[in-house]
Amino acid sequence: MAAHDPRKDPRKRADVLARSLTDLLVPVVNDAGLHLESVETTRAGKYSVVRVFVDLADGPGDLDLDSLGPVTAAVSQALDEADPVKGQYTLEVSTPGAERELTTLRHFRRAVGHSARVRTADDELTGLVTAADEDADASEHNGGMVGIEVDGVQHRIALGDITEARMVVAGF
Repeated sequence: MAAHDPRKDPRKRADVLARSLTDLLVPVVNDAGLHLESVETTRAGKYSVVRVFVDLADGPGDLDLDSLGPVTAAVSQALDEADPVKGQYTLEVSTPGAERELTTLRHFRRAVGHSARVRTADDELTGLVTAADEDADASEHNGGMVGIEVDGVQHRIALGDITEARMVVAGF
């Protein structure tokens, strides 16, 4: 049996390209006053799609379309200058979306005032995110605490105990 060459695996190549693009684009997006959430690449035949997800740096608030224009132009220029993507590609710059996954304390700070579904090993809660803060003893709570209000009852959950979380738009 022949050894598998990871360079010929399209998923591995896409991961390597996404990491390379992330390294290139972090300072570009930061200079625009935003946060680079992630970069995804897909290939369909000889064409590629580069998806760049940006968000506000921290805290509550919304990123509007007017803010996407300048960062899209800056990302496009950086990609044109560095030319890291072989062949033709389509560039898409957007936000992570209204029902985004919440995995970091920054994500939860961005979600304060919005509804979310939070799962732990023992429970699933859907309610309003009320807080996301570092603890004085962050190691005790695995990196911070998240507050979620469900039916008027406040729950505090250690970030490390959350197995899955996502903002929700529709009713509970």
